[in-house]
Amino acid sequence: MKKIELEIVALSHSITQTHSYAVVLGEVNGLRRLPIVIGGFEAQAIAVALEKMHPSRPLTHDLMKNFMNAFNIDLQEIVICDLQEGIFYSKLVCVSEHDTVEIDSRTSDALALAVRFGCPIYTYDNILESAGILMEDPSGKKKQPREAVAAESSAGTDDLKTLTLDELTTLLNEVLEQEDYIRAIAIRDEINSRKRNRG
Repeated sequence: MKKIELEIVALSHSITQTHSYAVVLGEVNGLRRLPIVIGGFEAQAIAVALEKMHPSRPLTHDLMKNFMNAFNIDLQEIVICDLQEGIFYSKLVCVSEHDTVEIDSRTSDALALAVRFGCPIYTYDNILESAGILMEDPSGKKKQPREAVAAESSAGTDDLKTLTLDELTTLLNEVLEQEDYIRAIAIRDEINSRKRNRG
């Protein structure tokens, strides 16, 4: 299966859901986005590395990097390799002098390490197809990725059930314009659920 390279394009926070964050991965040389809900601690770990901040004491992911460096282990890449019931599964591809080992990891931890090592992030087309969101650009130009952005989120998911599929698609485009990725995830899931139930 061909791997597709991704990059972190945004980190958004929901005001309405206290500990809800989304890290948004963008397809390199493409318009698809893959939003992944993560916890507050994981969002902080990713943000600290993206902003190149240096805490006075090492955070857990910094400790892991220091440990790997001490034993000459390099993080070659991370692969978001599976999606089951809304949960993303990832693996770390680690290389030492004599061996290459794949290690199971939570996606949020894998991303926090990828930022620290500066290694590529990959996924497969079937994952982008089922969980990704296509960013439409009327000018025909690729939207440029940005550094971590705090985007505020609004409204709950209860009202989605009352909307038609066309209304949901329109709403999805509106919230993507506002970079409200938490809301976009809920809308995307509702659209996908209806399409599955139809077929």
